[in-house]
Amino acid sequence: MTRTILMKYGELILKGANKRSFEKLLCDKIKARMRRLMGDAFQFECMQSTLYVTPDDDTMVEEAYEQLKKVFGIVSLCISYRAEKNMEDIVKVACEHIPEHIRPYHSFKVDARRSDKQFPLTSPQIMAEVGGELSELCPEVKVDVVNPEIVVRVEIREKYAYIHAGSEHGAGGMPYLSNGRGLLLLSGGIDSPVAGYMMAKRGVEIDAVHFESFPYTSERAKEKVIALAKCLCAYTDKIRIHFVSLTEIQEAIRDNSEEDYFTLILRRFMMPLAERVAKKCGAQALITGESIGQVASQTMAAIAVTDCTATIPVFRPCIGMDKEEIVEISRKIDTFETSILPYEDCCTVFTPRHPRTKPILEKVIRAEAKLDREALMDRAMEGMTELIVEI
Repeated sequence: MTRTILMKYGELILKGANKRSFEKLLCDKIKARMRRLMGDAFQFECMQSTLYVTPDDDTMVEEAYEQLKKVFGIVSLCISYRAEKNMEDIVKVACEHIPEHIRPYHSFKVDARRSDKQFPLTSPQIMAEVGGELSELCPEVKVDVVNPEIVVRVEIREKYAYIHAGSEHGAGGMPYLSNGRGLLLLSGGIDSPVAGYMMAKRGVEIDAVHFESFPYTSERAKEKVIALAKCLCAYTDKIRIHFVSLTEIQEAIRDNSEEDYFTLILRRFMMPLAERVAKKCGAQALITGESIGQVASQTMAAIAVTDCTATIPVFRPCIGMDKEEIVEISRKIDTFETSILPYEDCCTVFTPRHPRTKPILEKVIRAEAKLDREALMDRAMEGMTELIVEI
C-alpha cells in the first residue's frame, strides 16, 4: 500500500505571472515541515495546481497530514491511496482500502476526474466500474448520486491514479512570508493571538512585541505570552518576541496624569514604541487585536487618539468581529485556554475606574504634557530583550 497526501491550493491560481513565486514559497514551506518531521524520507511533487507528499514510511502519513493541515496556502487536503493507471489496479486498490471508509455511512457515490485525458475510460465509466465493485462489497451502504453522505473520488493524474474518501479544509490563505512583515502587539489576552494568526494567514511574517510591567506583572505572565507565541508557531514555525518594559512609563503616568487618562496616555506610548521596534526588526506595519467598542480604549474616538501616534499602517483584523467570533478562532488555533489563564498584563496595571470613552485629542495631549515622552521611550527601548520561539 502506498498512501499519498494530496493538497490543493486556491487563490494562488489567480496570481498570473506571479503564481510561480507564490507556489515556490508554498512548496518550500511544505518541504521544510516534512524535513523537520522525517528528514528526507519522503517524495514531494507539484503538478497542475496539486501538491503531493508521499512519506517513505507509511506509518508517518497521519502525522505528516496533521502538520500539513497548518500550512497556509493549502485550501484542501486528503490522504489518498495510490494506484497504477489501469482499471485493474484502480479497482483492486479501491476494494482493498475504501470499504472501511464508507461502511460507517448510509450512502455513497463515486466521483471520477481525469487530468490525463488519454486514459482510455471516461469519467462516468470509471465511476460505474468502481462504484459497482464497492456496492457489492458494502451492500448495506446504498448508492446515492444526488445527496450521498460520503463521496469516493478517483483522480487520474499525470503519473498515478489516486483514490480517497473525503477531503478536509486546509489552513487556507496565502503562503507564509508572501506579504511582508508585521509586528504583532502580543498581550496575554484572547484577541491579539487571533489577530496574529489572521495576518499570518494572509502571508504576513509575524514578529511580536510584548509590553511588560515587572514587578506589577509576574514572570508567569511573561511565560503565558511565550506559550501563546508557541501556539502561533504551529502555523509560522517561529516568532521573535521583543520584550519592552513599561514600568517607568506607567509610574510616570500614574504620578503626573489624571486617572481617567491613564489608559489612553499609555497606549499613546505603546504605539510609537511598537513602531520603533518595527523599524528595528524590519516590519512594515503594526498588528493589534482591537475590536471596535469592545473596551473603553477601543471606541472609535479612543482609537483615533492613539492611532495618530503611529506613522506606519496599523492592521486590526478583528476590528469588526464580536467576542464570540474571536473566541471561536482562538479555540481553533489552541490559544484560548492559555489566553484565559489568570495572569495580569500591562494593560491591567493602574486601570482607571472610569476611563474616557470619547476623548478629545487636544485634552489628551495637554494631559500628557508633563511627561518627557522621548526620554521615557528611549530608556524603555534600551532595556528591550528578545526571544525566538520555535515550533
